[in-house]
Amino acid sequence: MGYSLDNALYQWREGERRVAETSEPARADLERAVAAVVDELRKRLGSSFVLDELADLYGEGTDWATELADRRGAGTDAAIVADAAFARYAREASNFAGGRARERHERP
Repeated sequence: MGYSLDNALYQWREGERRVAETSEPARADLERAVAAVVDELRKRLGSSFVLDELADLYGEGTDWATELADRRGAGTDAAIVADAAFARYAREASNFAGGRARERHERP
């Protein structure tokens, strides 16, 4: 069974909120780290994916993402940077619909 999409979306939105609430100049550093993690997500999942695949990747562990974020200057905020990156990349999922997965409808 895959990682709970609802739980993942909540955590990702919280990470994005916390990055957004960070004051400058620290926020600029976090934004650069988010961009680096998003780039790595793109390499790992490609451009065609669904939210469940992203949640499963998240559920497998994000040590790689937090380590990358830390190397890019996120420091103690590496975990929230990783979550924010997943939130931003989620918007590129083929079934993203405003913060939730779009229902699949079968055609007759």
